[in-house]
Amino acid sequence: MSHQNIVNDLAIKTESKIVFIVLDGIGGHPLTPTGKTELETARTPNLNKLASVSILGLSNPIAPGITPGSGPGHLGLFGYDPLKCNIGRGVLAALGIGFPLRTSDIAARINFCTANSKGIITDRRAGRISTSLCTRLAKDLNKIKIKGVEIFVRPVRDHRASLIIRGKNFGGDISDSDPQKVGMKSKPLIGKDIDSKRTIKIVNQFVLKAQQILSVKKPANMVLLRGFAKYQRFPSIKEIYKLNSACIAVYPMYKGVARLVGMETLEGAETLDDEITVLKKNFNAHDFFFLHVKKTDSAGEDGNFKQKVKVIEDFDKKLSKILQLKPDVVVITGDHSTPSILKSHSWHPVPLLIYSKYCRADAAKKFGETDCLRGGLGIINATDIMTLAMANALKLEKFGA
Repeated sequence: MSHQNIVNDLAIKTESKIVFIVLDGIGGHPLTPTGKTELETARTPNLNKLASVSILGLSNPIAPGITPGSGPGHLGLFGYDPLKCNIGRGVLAALGIGFPLRTSDIAARINFCTANSKGIITDRRAGRISTSLCTRLAKDLNKIKIKGVEIFVRPVRDHRASLIIRGKNFGGDISDSDPQKVGMKSKPLIGKDIDSKRTIKIVNQFVLKAQQILSVKKPANMVLLRGFAKYQRFPSIKEIYKLNSACIAVYPMYKGVARLVGMETLEGAETLDDEITVLKKNFNAHDFFFLHVKKTDSAGEDGNFKQKVKVIEDFDKKLSKILQLKPDVVVITGDHSTPSILKSHSWHPVPLLIYSKYCRADAAKKFGETDCLRGGLGIINATDIMTLAMANALKLEKFGA
């Protein structure tokens, strides 16, 4: 019997409430061997106060040494085996903006980027262009026509857009064209099977037409593609955990993960303050809330140590507003680490805090990587966090006689 099946058999409906906070990319690394991480550098009196009555630990999103993408990182947090349930970011982005995907659709994420006259990428995010410019560019690319298929291009946010290919006998097992580094050209797409190679022929036509349209645009004069996938249905949070769940997020991709696992997405948030307001407004209507904070990850990817510290401190100041709602269980963690020294996701285990009236508080007193390493949870798999949250909320019956 799988872990998910066991939880499904034991899960019960109760009135207790879980607030599951994901500080995206929260894990960090010191800039010097004797220094502190971003989280340890930040002034976090509220997080530390909560940590003193909680149980702490670290989690591996995928497996030791494996660097996760955001999609598998979040699926693991919600108890889905990321190795078995992995799905491309393209589907998550499309679901995040509410695009009505069909099971035959292939979706990919577009990054508008900047390239020089030789096709060398100089900025993978085109300076993080505005969403309004992204919308105009997506509208231009949506006019592209290719015989035998339907092409949809939709804006997502900032430099990100969605590409959806609709037709018959297409596959989504395709590599990325994004090299993940500047100073390089885009990578050729590689398909793992016949249907995917058929998709690549269409995509290459699209990219060629897109380049013709974007060649005179600045700074977004080229597209990079990543996260190809075909849409598939996963068992829902309600089916597995019997939870009436809701997602509160600013960025569409994370709404997409939530929709993939059957959460209701609560709209109206553009800032952390907005997210907390939405949480308060809907607190009586749901028993599980996934609240996502993006800017910790953005600062890490930009290599901005001080900004990541500032984002953490801003969250800490507002944490008390969440705790005033008196949720029965509070989980604070991340989907992966994003050390600013690396400017990217990393394999480092992620700080984890679980609070409840029934948690066995440990000796750790601060929410930081060093204290979490000493915490009572030890280093666990991210897929175990939901089970622990359910147990602390008294939402699991006893296993066996």
